[in-house]
Amino acid sequence: MAQIVLACGTSHTPLLAMDAPDWEARAQNDRVNQRLIDTTGEICSYDELAARTGDRYAREAVPQRWMDHAEAAQAALNRLARGLGEAAPDVVVVIGDDEHELFSAANMPAIAVFYGDTAISREFAREHDPRTSDPAYAWMHTVARGYGMDRHRSYPVASVFARELIEHLTAQEFDIAALAAVPEPAMAGFGHAYGFVQTRLLQDRIVPIVPVMLNTYYPPNQPTPARCYDFGRALRTAIERSDADLRVAVVASGGLSHFVTHETLDRQVLAALESGDAHTLRSVPATLLNDGSSEIRNWIALGGVLQDPHPGWSTYIPVYRTPAGTGVGLAFASWSMTAAPSTGEIVAGTYSSTR
Repeated sequence: MAQIVLACGTSHTPLLAMDAPDWEARAQNDRVNQRLIDTTGEICSYDELAARTGDRYAREAVPQRWMDHAEAAQAALNRLARGLGEAAPDVVVVIGDDEHELFSAANMPAIAVFYGDTAISREFAREHDPRTSDPAYAWMHTVARGYGMDRHRSYPVASVFARELIEHLTAQEFDIAALAAVPEPAMAGFGHAYGFVQTRLLQDRIVPIVPVMLNTYYPPNQPTPARCYDFGRALRTAIERSDADLRVAVVASGGLSHFVTHETLDRQVLAALESGDAHTLRSVPATLLNDGSSEIRNWIALGGVLQDPHPGWSTYIPVYRTPAGTGVGLAFASWSMTAAPSTGEIVAGTYSSTR
């Protein structure tokens, strides 16, 4: 039967595909953002956020700290890439989200699995995003390569295995949207959640994938945290019920908190993943999982795959781009699924910012 050999999670923020001095461009975007979501789940402008927090994060929102953060993040990404290479999976199941790259408001499934032969990426182009005509968003062109969206790229899919997973998930009473093709890649294709894993972690090695898509971002049909966790459990069961002789890695792509960094929430989620605390993961307030922070749902689903504590490591880097606290909670983690479940002794290397 198929065996899960590795479970891991990675942030995929544009910062990871940019040089640290260029992070200031994202800070400038933050300062004109009128729809930030603060650490209580309330919508606010940057000015409103700054009025509440003052310059609390001023010592963190400086180029030298960004250089430190970038170095630590790239080291963690290199470690993830090495771990994936050493695990030598036959298939990588990627749990990600779609931000109007493949889907749109015309059709936004809550949970979808792609089972076609080839996943084709969407090419990042000026006409796809009106922001790209604004010099303040020139960084988007730089990031396109890191997201595998600089051109149409074709990624092989473990199509037979993917279809089998859909059947097993359906048998477990999950209503799965099943996709078999990308008919018009010039208009819609796979986005950054999947391209980042391909380019940065797999480093363009030819390893078949199974794209799993959760609608983390867009109301009204975002899966609840409990549903995401239960989906992860069902996904693990589906993988292990497969008769295919495959070594499988499962990767959660995205998160953690952004565009206002929420260290308390991020650390709570990582601690729950490491300890196998299903109750905490299933009970994360949905009001805190909107906008960028919604991608934490992908990690909660990974928690359902993990279930019990496993030997592993994690790195957490709270990045602050502005004194008001905008930024991202960078997280990278990996757990070996071939060793016996741990009794709680998790080997976790955590990098933390100091203030």
